[in-house]
Amino acid sequence: MTEENYDIIGYPRLVRLNPNIPWKTRGNGALSIQVGKGRGKKTKMGEIADKEIFCYPKKSSEKCNDNKIKKIVELLIDKHAKLEDENTNPGFVILHNRPSLEIYEKTVREIVSLKEVEQLLKSIGADYKGYKNCRGLIGATASIAWYPTYDKTYELITYRQKKNWGTERVVNDSSVKKMDKICSSTFDNYDYKNRHNRIVPKSPCPILYGVRGDFVEDLRMASSLVKSEPVDSWITFETNQGTDDHLQKKSINKIKPYQSVIAEGPLVQSPHTVKGGHVIFTIGNNITTDTVDCAAYEPTKEFRRIVRDLCIGDVVEVYGGVREKPLTVNIEKINVKYLTKQVEKLENPVCPSCGKHMKSKGANQGYKCKICGITSNRPILKEKKRPIHTDFYEVPVCARRHLSKPIKRMR
Repeated sequence: MTEENYDIIGYPRLVRLNPNIPWKTRGNGALSIQVGKGRGKKTKMGEIADKEIFCYPKKSSEKCNDNKIKKIVELLIDKHAKLEDENTNPGFVILHNRPSLEIYEKTVREIVSLKEVEQLLKSIGADYKGYKNCRGLIGATASIAWYPTYDKTYELITYRQKKNWGTERVVNDSSVKKMDKICSSTFDNYDYKNRHNRIVPKSPCPILYGVRGDFVEDLRMASSLVKSEPVDSWITFETNQGTDDHLQKKSINKIKPYQSVIAEGPLVQSPHTVKGGHVIFTIGNNITTDTVDCAAYEPTKEFRRIVRDLCIGDVVEVYGGVREKPLTVNIEKINVKYLTKQVEKLENPVCPSCGKHMKSKGANQGYKCKICGITSNRPILKEKKRPIHTDFYEVPVCARRHLSKPIKRMR
């Protein structure tokens, strides 16, 4: 864009969409960028091959040449898109005015059809083009429509030198741990229990690593602490990651497949482990007979221990994505709101006449004093200490979704 004398307005956007869609891409993300003639004080947002890249807080009223922009975008897609991959279905949208926030909210929480998006784009006079099955148009439109009304984060993404693409990445774990401890406004950097370096992607893409956080200035310092193979380029993105934008409060009877929900209720079936190491429990509705299963799947590792400590009567608020068959909430985090009291037998009851301990008359038959003949059905009990407390619990970093808000960002 700089060759056409256009400036970047604001930070580029990296927007994650509904993580439950069966045909989603790996990260289900979309990028958008605003260009024009910049106004105000410019800010460094990245480097590409040692060339500094800046963005501006505002733009002038001068309109851009849509045809030139379209040609640039088409050339970029033709050059870089892996169209031979069956899961690569890009699309781009060029707009002068942002669509309604509603299309973003629906795309991050529900299922949006391509037909619905194309009708919207036609109605607002957008210039757009889809490739192959054209589903990329859905993400592109949602990315433009997103406006961080309630929350936002940033991610500084570094890119590899082309000669290293496809090879094993070199990012020093110890330096990431150090960065994680020093830069407290960053999040989801390293999983200490599972020894998982979360800032490094698994796929063979050109990205080296990405650091997420609340403040742009902290990300620059964080990145400087990471020791890795040479960085070719880096860009700072404004994102909806770690915001819980995908979640919506739902009563149990209103939960539908592919949504991400917050649902509350008491346990009506105890946690039990099924084949594969997954832990399942059921919550219900105090008013109706509606129930829904909730699952801590094996990849959530030690989080399953928390779930196993729940019991019937505990009241929980479950956050997670909804699987279609069987209808199940895949837990991302859980708010334990009320714990039932559990008691255990301390000793047999004491005879009020002679002061001796009574003897059991048999299973579920109560107790009787052999000396006085007095009976009782009440042993001496003590409250059992529960290993969990009323609080939020979340899956480990290695199992966390891009959109899930870490507990550290909720406090």
